[in-house]
Amino acid sequence: MKVGKSGHLSYCTNIHSGESWSETFDNLKLYLLGVKAQISKKNPFGIGLRLSNQAAIELNEKTTLASFKKWLKENNLYVFTINGFPYGNFHDEVIKDKVHVPDWSTNLRKEYTLLLFNILAVLVPENLISGISTSPITYKYWHTSKSELEKIKNRACEYLIDVVNHLINIKNTTGKSMHLNIEPEPDGLIENSEEFITFFNDFLLKRGGELLVKKNKCSIDEAQSAIREHIQLCYDVCHFSVGFEKPLEIIEKMKNNGIRIGKLQISAALKCTLNEHTTIEELKSYLKPFHEPNYLHQAVIKSRGENFSKYTDLDMAINAMHKNEFEELRTHYHVPVFLDEYQNLKSTQDDLIDTLQLWKEDEFTQHLEIETYTWEVLPNKMQTDIISAITREINWVRTKIGDII
Repeated sequence: MKVGKSGHLSYCTNIHSGESWSETFDNLKLYLLGVKAQISKKNPFGIGLRLSNQAAIELNEKTTLASFKKWLKENNLYVFTINGFPYGNFHDEVIKDKVHVPDWSTNLRKEYTLLLFNILAVLVPENLISGISTSPITYKYWHTSKSELEKIKNRACEYLIDVVNHLINIKNTTGKSMHLNIEPEPDGLIENSEEFITFFNDFLLKRGGELLVKKNKCSIDEAQSAIREHIQLCYDVCHFSVGFEKPLEIIEKMKNNGIRIGKLQISAALKCTLNEHTTIEELKSYLKPFHEPNYLHQAVIKSRGENFSKYTDLDMAINAMHKNEFEELRTHYHVPVFLDEYQNLKSTQDDLIDTLQLWKEDEFTQHLEIETYTWEVLPNKMQTDIISAITREINWVRTKIGDII
């Protein structure tokens, strides 16, 4: 749905299980239409679409894609963004670091991304800039040496420039501008703003710019301008909050480096803070129900003196809470955005509110996508009707950006 001067707000359909196109479409008909009826009954409603590789291949059949496009029109729906991070199954099994498979060191990741862009080019309405979010290159701890990581960065740069070249051709052919949004995540090869900026400047603009000059016989300025248009940042608020980065600092860094924010993923992380009313052992007992087997819940502990310790999963962080003058723990657990307290714990909703206020003042991206995908693995007491929950999240965001009077 349209918000602000030029923004589009929806939720990411990766929260619904199902990897085939038929399963994906059934979920859209059931849940998406249910949400639209609550939120935007008469007005167009945008979709933050998630397609697995299997679903994308099946949807890309000519008659299937045409039929889906017709269904969108009949139901006053439109697609403006796709989540291209999870390639395979994202529900009902142990995912953990497999969410990064295949990574950007492989041709499989590139071909999947190109397929998604081909689908998006057909589905997206005229005169609407669209985008796809993608993984932060690879999972950092699969690799044992700096030299190996440098090789992966170089290989990923080559594949990403192939995507840029493809998007240039699509724009020249159709007039549609699309961008790939790299999504930093804890323990990804790119996990914070500094790592994103370094990769963008040192690899994409420099090495990637040279590659694009050779491919298109253009100037380096033209090549770098195309890279800035077609590769942008996916700012997942939860991910940056886990790393204790502040919204204003992130946005200013991107502006100062001429990097666009292609998508704002609206999400909140789980946190707990030590105070005089709660012991560390009590905090541990509150956190333990959130340690579940499916997803990675990377965590960062802040200790006295602004010292930070990183852990690859929540259980490891819980076991370390008694060390090093503990003050606060934050974990990569996408909790519902409309609450700031969870059974004696808190969320990083304050960072999210600050981010939405900054967006309200200066619309730094056109794409706003709510991404609370953990509904099925929340503790039992927090389970709720999914359509009502999504509707509540969207209305909460609309209130914060002044879309509801």
